[in-house]
Amino acid sequence: MTSIYDFSAETLDGRPAPLADYRGKVVLIVNTASKCGFTRQYEGLEKLYRRFRDRGLVILGFPCNQFGAQEPGDAEEIANFCSLTYDVQFPMMRKIDVNGPQAHPLYAYLKKAKKGVLGTEGIKWNFTKFLVDRNGQVTGRYAPNVEPKALEGAIEALL
Repeated sequence: MTSIYDFSAETLDGRPAPLADYRGKVVLIVNTASKCGFTRQYEGLEKLYRRFRDRGLVILGFPCNQFGAQEPGDAEEIANFCSLTYDVQFPMMRKIDVNGPQAHPLYAYLKKAKKGVLGTEGIKWNFTKFLVDRNGQVTGRYAPNVEPKALEGAIEALL
């Protein structure tokens, strides 16, 4: 059975990040953007991370420029924005595509594992969230307008 542990990513600073490193953790995967109406969700994501990280939550941010070109920066600009604006401490990955032929394999898996409204697979916008249990299985998919705070109950249930 496939799980997120079968995939690898790359951190903003270019280091390999095999998702198997997060085995046994609850993982929230989010496609992010620095110039989006939902960008303020970084604050809520960071609050979730700080509240639950000691109990086993990891949040992984995946910058994406596919929606309104709202993540135009390079890795250094993204890292500086996240750090200086929201004091983001959760892991941020290298910018990726989440839809289309160049979609990161992790996102191809996530979209099939937990379909969206009416069975659609495509990611509709920045800050779509996927919640993954301690066994690497996708348990929830949340629309961009779902605030991070609204996920507390689902996260608590998996911790």
